[in-house]
Amino acid sequence: MHFDRRFAAVVGLSLVWALLVSGVFYRLAAGARVSGSSGPEKPLIVASRPLPLGAVIDKESVKTVKIPEKWFPKGAFSNLEDVLDRGVIAAMAPEEPLLEARLAAKGSGVGLASMIPPGMRAISVRVNDVVGVSGFVLPGMRVDVLVTGRPPGRDDSVTTTVLQNILVISAGQTIQADAKSQPINVQVVTLLVNPAQAEALTLALIEGKIQLILRNSTDHELARTGGRQTRELYAVDRPAALPEAVPRAVPTPKKPAPEPVRTPAPVAPVAVILTNPSADDVVVIRGNVKTVEQAAPRPASSK
Repeated sequence: MHFDRRFAAVVGLSLVWALLVSGVFYRLAAGARVSGSSGPEKPLIVASRPLPLGAVIDKESVKTVKIPEKWFPKGAFSNLEDVLDRGVIAAMAPEEPLLEARLAAKGSGVGLASMIPPGMRAISVRVNDVVGVSGFVLPGMRVDVLVTGRPPGRDDSVTTTVLQNILVISAGQTIQADAKSQPINVQVVTLLVNPAQAEALTLALIEGKIQLILRNSTDHELARTGGRQTRELYAVDRPAALPEAVPRAVPTPKKPAPEPVRTPAPVAPVAVILTNPSADDVVVIRGNVKTVEQAAPRPASSK
């Protein structure tokens, strides 16, 4: 069987090129593995199961893994004793590193108490279906607090917004809402406030009736309102609506009537008898025209 030399040369060159390319990729991959495994490693404490809000860290809920030291997260832990018996203030998923910002301070207690940051207070408010927005006030949501009452020296009830953008940390015994945010029928919700807000809310609970207003959790703007009185609700002090003004027709100025041209009265002819003319002549003036007329002769008188 006769082989074509040219075909054999092409096949040989192709095989050599394939071997060279394979060798290059192999060396690159081996170098990447060596560089990835180089450097000192450090133990990292991660969650071994889902850790809900308010959970307490024990040995079964965490585990230790090793990672390169340069990849160690800021605020993470390497020592197991640093995380045991601490409360969870932010839910964590399995294999997620435990961070200082997501755990309550050591010795701060467990459950709800561990979720209260330093300088803040938790205050419970009794609610019903109306005050609690029909059960949709769930942990993690934010609300405004309105109070309705009658101030001293006033004869009218007033509704005023006393607190805004307040975090709900529990609804009844539930301190974490489920993924579907289902309504919870509870009688008490707990709000996270500072000491001054706790005083205002306590006074509102004693002196009036409160209403929780649900707001968007991403909306942190504080609205400025002046409150509302009962007389404003029923439009007692509102001025009566004025009738709509009907535009009046602007009279068109009349042109003054032209003054009538006065025609001078005709002048009656005046007969002027002149002394100089003869006795038979009569001078007659008609306007500007003067004529001399001869009078008729007198008849002769009989003797």
